[in-house]
Amino acid sequence: MIPKKMPVKDAHIVKIAVEFENHIAQLINLDQRQPLTGKIQEICSCWGIVDPENYALQFCETNNQKYVTEKNRNEIKNGSVLRLQYSPSKTANDALETLRTGSTFDKIKCLKELSSLSVDLTFALEFIKEQGLDIIISMIEEPSEKEDEILKYSLKSFVELMEHGTVSWEILQSSFVERNIYIVRNFQHFSKCTESALSNLENIVQNSSKHNLVEHEVTLQDLLRLLQDANSSVIMQNAIALINALFIKANEARKRQIAHTISAKQYRLALIGNVTSTEMTHQLYVLQTLTLGLLEQRMRMKINAQDQDAHEKIKELRRIAFDDYSGIMGSGGSGNLSGANIGNVNFAQYYKKLGFKSDINPAQDFIETPPGILALDCMVYFARNFTQQYTKIVHENSCRGDEHECPFGRTSIELVKVLCDILRIGEPPSDQSDFQPMFFTHDHPFEEFFCICIMTLNRTWKDMRATGEDFLKVFSVVREQITRTLKQRPDNLEDFRGKIAHFTYQTITNLRQQERTSKEECDSTASAIVKLKEKISPHILDLIKQQRLAFLVEGTRFSKYSRGARSKDKFWYARLSPNFKVIHYGDCDEKTIPTLEELPNKVSVIDIKQLLEGKECPHMKEMRTRKSAVNLAFSITFDSMDHSTLDFVAPDETIFNYWTDGINALLGQEMVSKQKKEDFDTLLSMEIKLRLLDTEGVDISKDSPPIPEDPENYDFCFES
Repeated sequence: MIPKKMPVKDAHIVKIAVEFENHIAQLINLDQRQPLTGKIQEICSCWGIVDPENYALQFCETNNQKYVTEKNRNEIKNGSVLRLQYSPSKTANDALETLRTGSTFDKIKCLKELSSLSVDLTFALEFIKEQGLDIIISMIEEPSEKEDEILKYSLKSFVELMEHGTVSWEILQSSFVERNIYIVRNFQHFSKCTESALSNLENIVQNSSKHNLVEHEVTLQDLLRLLQDANSSVIMQNAIALINALFIKANEARKRQIAHTISAKQYRLALIGNVTSTEMTHQLYVLQTLTLGLLEQRMRMKINAQDQDAHEKIKELRRIAFDDYSGIMGSGGSGNLSGANIGNVNFAQYYKKLGFKSDINPAQDFIETPPGILALDCMVYFARNFTQQYTKIVHENSCRGDEHECPFGRTSIELVKVLCDILRIGEPPSDQSDFQPMFFTHDHPFEEFFCICIMTLNRTWKDMRATGEDFLKVFSVVREQITRTLKQRPDNLEDFRGKIAHFTYQTITNLRQQERTSKEECDSTASAIVKLKEKISPHILDLIKQQRLAFLVEGTRFSKYSRGARSKDKFWYARLSPNFKVIHYGDCDEKTIPTLEELPNKVSVIDIKQLLEGKECPHMKEMRTRKSAVNLAFSITFDSMDHSTLDFVAPDETIFNYWTDGINALLGQEMVSKQKKEDFDTLLSMEIKLRLLDTEGVDISKDSPPIPEDPENYDFCFES
């Protein structure tokens, strides 16, 4: 008997179910090469529907209810369940008719559905094409509209329609802007509408020429009062986002005014009092970067010979430190600093004791930028507000031998430079948030930060018994003390003071030694050790591969990117199936971790063609995005026609390394990330040391023992 040939599976045909209200679902084979209109006609014919042109297919997953189009039809997989619905055009026209002539109840119901439908680009384009956006705008602008629900869903629909970026913000009239401003200023009466109104104003400030209207009408006090009274985290984060947008658009004087206002204690507490989400943390980080960025002007400003204020500050440093001579110095306090002797007082010796490089004319020390005059500002702040500690530091060092002196002037200038580098002053905000709440707990946070650090530096100098030659070594330790403390996210400056006190020089030395021991590669070059490494290296690589794949199975939440920028509060999740054969993905929210069954989309590992990274990724070529985002981007390409690419932007470098390693491992290729090398070196070093525990004290020769010469003859045996 000749066996029957098995039918060849067609990769272009998927088996799906189609649902329709009050009808039994149809199980059909969908040929992805056949136009959708033809298939919809067949489906409608089976159910006796006579106007198939008014119908379309729609995904019906919980987190994906988009219309099926020719562009996204490749998302349909075997086993997908679709729903037959009115087409976007029909739905848009029905909605417009209801909004024009319907009752209040019908309008509320329609707008509620519209706010959900507008998330779909296909529907949004149809609705906008039929002038639906104009109707929504007119409903928002209507001052007599007293129904909260109508205003709430009108605003929400507008936000979703504009989110697609197909309509310019320049189309809006002043009446629309003023209506949103009125809602925000009277947020107590529009609690359901404030969230959307704030989002609209933020976009108007960023993208419209009418940003001046918002800047003039919305006062900072309005927004800060809203922050104090709001009971919604989304309203709070949108309010902070609007403050950031106003800050970025403002001129230098206005920026300083905004920073001064939000530095008031009650507003600072309102800003950081209820940080509940990642997006709010990011917005606070942006605000932190913008306010600290105001220091850039002073940081890049050289001292000017005509700057009388700067010269007076240098003299003030001298007077405060050596007040025994204040009377004499006061009489000779005016004029140029460069005079070495005035009367019987040699000022140069005092400037030398203060630790300036140029004791004849200390103003020369502030020519380098950064830190420029900002260093002088911080030094004077320390002298005025911590006078006792300042004079103690200066006099202690002036009494030490020259070789062990910690020069206050030189170290202060270098410290300000280091702090500006750590805090990235003058750089725009990055996607990787480094929010430090302590910078919102004082009127002069940077200056106070400097004061704590300069006292730490002086203590570290003494602990190290450093000399002038150790200048760079001391700053290496101090930088580490500061960065390790900042990683602990101190709540306030006193908390920072307490935490950095624990990182003494001895503690840093111990930590460095521990890390060096845990990471360093075995220094031995003995051939036996080299062979041992070669023997256990495959096992170490397999361990790393297992860890990477386990990480992919656990899954990761990624931020969505749109037009080169991270979309607020929009995330998607990707994870590998436990059998390592399928990658599941789909939309998610910020807090929940979806299961495999809750992720509607999937791709087979066997269909993956290659992994692209950085600028090679298609979604990076078209986007004008920040360098940090480009460095964290990777894409998967496929052999199958069903998929083009699956594009990722990792939240941080570690997750980027883990995913790229995992995908390379799935493809049977070498894992090449920096993290893989570090993990391999660490694990190999630990394994070698564990295996050599029993050889402690034994001298292992670099070369293997020599092989003895052959004996004269082999006529020997063991005798009992």
